[in-house]
Amino acid sequence: QVQLVESGGGSVQAGGSLRLSCAASGYTFSRNCVAWFRQAPGKEREGIASHYSGTGGGYTYYADSVKGRFTISRDNGKNTVYLQMNALKPEDTAVYYCAAESRACRAGGGWFAGYAYWGQGTQVTVSS
Repeated sequence: QVQLVESGGGSVQAGGSLRLSCAASGYTFSRNCVAWFRQAPGKEREGIASHYSGTGGGYTYYADSVKGRFTISRDNGKNTVYLQMNALKPEDTAVYYCAAESRACRAGGGWFAGYAYWGQGTQVTVSS
């Protein structure tokens, strides 16, 4: 049974940093797409960062809303994916989810499409 567990969320003031972790059991992150999504109250879930690791190397994609502030990375030895979030803004307040296993992403059909496995989410609150 695949389980993704996020951690590292919390409350921080604007300008601060947090690092989210997503640990997997029953699944290996290596050589596939992984992504972070977020959903703010009253808004649709949005994909914010994705990473693909294949034989040709690693590739990342960021939504404009987080580009230059957030960094997605993975530690295959620990089977964990991270999201380093810097220069946080109040509009970053949301529940953050990690996701893994996307055939669409692997085939070049979209960085945030068709993920099979999801974590339960972790709350991030940024105060002004």
